[in-house]
Amino acid sequence: MSTLVKPPVENPDQAPRKTPEPGAHTRSAARSMFDPRIVRPAIVDSFRKLTPRTQLRNPVMFCVYVGSILTTVLWFAALAGQAEAPSGFILAVALWLWFTVLFANFAEALAEGRSKAQAASLRHAKHNVMAKKLNMPHPKSPVQIMASTDLRKGDVVLVETGDVIPADGDVIEGVASVDESAITGESAPVIRESGGDFSAVTGGTRVLSDWIVMRVSVNPGEAFLDRMIAMVEGAKRQKTPNEIALTILLVALTLVLLFATATLLPFSIFSVAAMKSGHVVTITALVALLVCLIPTTIGGLLSAIGVAGMSRMMQANVIATSGRAVEAAGDVDVLLLDKTGTITLGNRQASAFLPAPGRSEHDLADAAQLASLADETPEGRSIVVLAKQRFDIRQRDMATLHATFLGFSAQTRMSGVDLPDHEIRKGAADAVKRYVETNGGRYPQEVQTAVDTVARRGSTPLVVAEKQGESARVLGVIELKDIVKGGIKERFAELRKMGIKTVMVTGDNRLTAAAIAAEAGVDDYLAEATPEAKLATIRAHQAQGRLVAMTGDGTNDAPALAQADVAVAMNSGTQAAKEAGNMVDLDSNPTKLIEIVEIGKQMLMTRGSLTTFSIANDVAKYFAIIPAAFATTYPQLRVLDVMHLSSPASAILSAVIFNALIIVFLIPLALRGVKYRALGAASLLRRNLLIYGLGGLVLPFPFIKLIDMVLAGFGWA
Repeated sequence: MSTLVKPPVENPDQAPRKTPEPGAHTRSAARSMFDPRIVRPAIVDSFRKLTPRTQLRNPVMFCVYVGSILTTVLWFAALAGQAEAPSGFILAVALWLWFTVLFANFAEALAEGRSKAQAASLRHAKHNVMAKKLNMPHPKSPVQIMASTDLRKGDVVLVETGDVIPADGDVIEGVASVDESAITGESAPVIRESGGDFSAVTGGTRVLSDWIVMRVSVNPGEAFLDRMIAMVEGAKRQKTPNEIALTILLVALTLVLLFATATLLPFSIFSVAAMKSGHVVTITALVALLVCLIPTTIGGLLSAIGVAGMSRMMQANVIATSGRAVEAAGDVDVLLLDKTGTITLGNRQASAFLPAPGRSEHDLADAAQLASLADETPEGRSIVVLAKQRFDIRQRDMATLHATFLGFSAQTRMSGVDLPDHEIRKGAADAVKRYVETNGGRYPQEVQTAVDTVARRGSTPLVVAEKQGESARVLGVIELKDIVKGGIKERFAELRKMGIKTVMVTGDNRLTAAAIAAEAGVDDYLAEATPEAKLATIRAHQAQGRLVAMTGDGTNDAPALAQADVAVAMNSGTQAAKEAGNMVDLDSNPTKLIEIVEIGKQMLMTRGSLTTFSIANDVAKYFAIIPAAFATTYPQLRVLDVMHLSSPASAILSAVIFNALIIVFLIPLALRGVKYRALGAASLLRRNLLIYGLGGLVLPFPFIKLIDMVLAGFGWA
């Protein structure tokens, strides 16, 4: 599209809206775990989830649900005079089984409630505003005022100062300052312009100054904000592969225990008839035994762990477009990280002047400062400052210099200044070398050696040359140093302990890349990276059976993002990058990739830890219920009553109560997650077995005994 003259807009029916307070959704994400505004709806949802269709989605808890109904029916039968056990005992078991189901529902509802609270704050950014659609084929009527919900993919829209951007799209004309705080929580405005990697705009953000023309890239209901809200609410949450595999394992274990428990009744009837002593085991006791032995703890918390993982990702200002992506982040074993802004600070600073043979450092600094006076880049300003600090060379009177400044271009790869009596150039070594030799000068070997030395140190060399008359000569080399971020080497060491390989991606030459890679402590590097090279690197690692994560923001990153297992697109990047990725970082911080991997690992660690605990804590319930249910038939089983519980009824009830309450006590851990530790798989397994395996084995014994003592103390045993 060529130059646009902004058309007049008549009566744009668009009242100004209040922009959501910056960071609103971040604060909601950090809301207290048991905030009454979340807990009260979660309690209501716990009862709403008691429908058979909802319970059937969790086969383990469905068994508890059926057991609750069965014991409730048995209680009514007992009231009618058909008692297989005391009606009070049956009622107590039935109530605690219902509590078990409700507590599991509450854990899931609480996790979903936190996500819904986050989604509610996101909805503040979703406005049905009026859009100024440009009807390009009708120049007499260039602007049509219409609702944003009527826009379709491909429509062209004008957005002016104060307007809310009506839909997702790409800027095709103009440049504007945009307030994205409604999406990112960051109050500082950002620049959006046509072309390049900063052309994407998001519906619900506001233009603060100037104007842009954008092309809508999505249809209603498909916008980035719509997908964010749907994912955060969990409306489209699907079980991840690991979650499905664990569910299959839990269902198989439940079926085995169900069949085993079902066979105990005929055995008990036969034994009592044969021995003519004892009592047949009651169905209430068998239901209690089944519920206590199947993995109800992890079964009740499994869904909550998955929802909480998505919620923690949102708290980090990252939107995952699928639970699979969050889980894959935990399994990642190769990280592709950009050098600039991720591993290094990204602001290269002049650190040294290295003069050529026969030239002084002062001469080099003086010429370098002259060539950099109009250079507004951080590198250019740092050269001016370094010359001033080293040799007190002050900035000159620009009017008296009669200078013509040349900006840097991708073609020449040099910048500089033309003065009345001579000209100065600074830039890449090979570009300056061509300039010198073209103008009859010689490029000294000593200068090339200095360039190589600077590159080996991980710095960037800039060569300075001047031309007087018909001959050019090299003045020396400026060393620009890109500082490696503090603590990044230690973080890479932690990732290495966990078996994660780190690969630095940079456009620098091999010497510079190797030096920075060594300083930062990464395992490998990809120098002179192109989109094709990134894609080939990812495919090579995936061919070895590894999962790869990477970040990107440009259209040229889209192929690699689409190929990566965990692809984090920057919110400041292009629409193509966002569509190709399976996560979007609202903060546009490339370092966030490491945090994303840690959150994924934490979710897997939490699931594994609670599974270990759930299976281990069943052992104590064997020692409580089996002697209580069968000791009258098989007196030898009394030896298993190591807790010396008050009575058979108290033993069964104590185990059922513990089974219900343990879910409540583990809800905070399921929602918050097990504390992340940078350990290898073997170390994590040992730690899990020690803390959650041994802990799950030992912990229930004293608590079941304590519950039994309380029941006995109140005369309920």
